[in-house]
Amino acid sequence: MQFIDYVKIYVKAGDGGRGCVSFRREKYVPKGGPDGGDGGKGGDVIIQASSELHTLLDHKYQKTYKAERGQHGKGSNMKGKDGEDLIIKVPVGTVVKDAETEEILSDLDEEGKYFIVAKGGKGGFGNAHFATPTNQAPKYAQPGQKGEERWIILELKLLADVGLIGLPNAGKSTLISVISSARPKIADYPFTTLTPVLGVVKYGDYQSFVVADIPGLIEDAHKGSGLGHQFLRHVERTSLLLHLVDVSDLLESDPREDFEKIQKELKLYDPALTKKPLAVVGTKTDIAYEGTRLRKLEKYCEEKGIDFFPISAVKKEGIDKLLHYLAEKVGKK
Repeated sequence: MQFIDYVKIYVKAGDGGRGCVSFRREKYVPKGGPDGGDGGKGGDVIIQASSELHTLLDHKYQKTYKAERGQHGKGSNMKGKDGEDLIIKVPVGTVVKDAETEEILSDLDEEGKYFIVAKGGKGGFGNAHFATPTNQAPKYAQPGQKGEERWIILELKLLADVGLIGLPNAGKSTLISVISSARPKIADYPFTTLTPVLGVVKYGDYQSFVVADIPGLIEDAHKGSGLGHQFLRHVERTSLLLHLVDVSDLLESDPREDFEKIQKELKLYDPALTKKPLAVVGTKTDIAYEGTRLRKLEKYCEEKGIDFFPISAVKKEGIDKLLHYLAEKVGKK
């Protein structure tokens, strides 16, 4: 299934039905009074969160949503039937924005939570409402009000406790496959992970938490470079960031600079991200034969006061210590 986390759609609530102009037709009563019924209310357009959905894919292909209009009023004071509301289901974690102003209208971060994004128009009054002592036979009824309409943006932000971040090929997919039942595609080249992957980690007899593997970020990701920009939003909801840095001898770059590149991108996207709890994981220690890059990163984290964990996901070395740390941190949130 294709992962879609951003769509723009048009919504139109139902128009209200018009009121009716009608007069009683009774035997032996040549001039009956007005009995025109009111029009029905137009249906609302409602956005509702559902845990059964995990992507906005459906809304990529259907861009227009219109609720039912209210029916017109009838004689004998019969009110028109209200139009049915249109409920649009979206994944839990979807943010609803006004497309023109980008104002956040609602954050649907809980199962069943909903937001009326466009209200249906009121039905018009029938002529029975307009009878007065001086005008006992009004031949006027109100038209129904127009339903609201607008373009909106639906933006999905994954709900996870821990977000795995780092440069492409830092070992995020391998780690999440080892600590959870998630099975992302893994290979030795950048951008293997093209979509965020969620994994549920079970620790001990009772505790579990959700880890999100965020596709690799690169320099200038906040400007839209690479794949990172479109997935940075998924980092926003996590309570803890786990920054993975490759410390193997295969790379010649300075691991401290690798770390700072990603931190810079987080800050440029949203400064609040750099204030989240953070730990650093030095990955691929099984092929850090000389250990030069590993020692550099370890000393750097010590000087910065950042918790540091060297691991080899392939050999499962250091994993237990890391999981104990994560379970403790997530349990305190």
